[in-house]
Amino acid sequence: MASLGDIGVSALINIVTAFAFLLAFALLRIQPINDRVYFPKWYIIGARSSPRHTGNFVGKFVNLNFNTYLTFLNWMPQAMRMKEPEIIEHAGLDSAAFLRIYVLGYF
Repeated sequence: MASLGDIGVSALINIVTAFAFLLAFALLRIQPINDRVYFPKWYIIGARSSPRHTGNFVGKFVNLNFNTYLTFLNWMPQAMRMKEPEIIEHAGLDSAAFLRIYVLGYF
């Protein structure tokens, strides 16, 4: 039987790991080299073009705009306020399913 301390350590490890993955996702998402991975639907419909075709050599691979590093989690409240059909239209069905799982787990 697990003690209360064991459960607390497990919860702490899970919370730190979840935060680390969220942070990694958010930071990798704003890098130009990962643009096609995180926004494939926008490329298919032509709403976005590759940032790797413009700018200097380093700017093609690393986001040099430091304001985006300060506001890299701004997409989360906006996504939580969107209706499910709007999420499917904007980001796809997998994003809507993920947000539904997230919201059901939160409440």
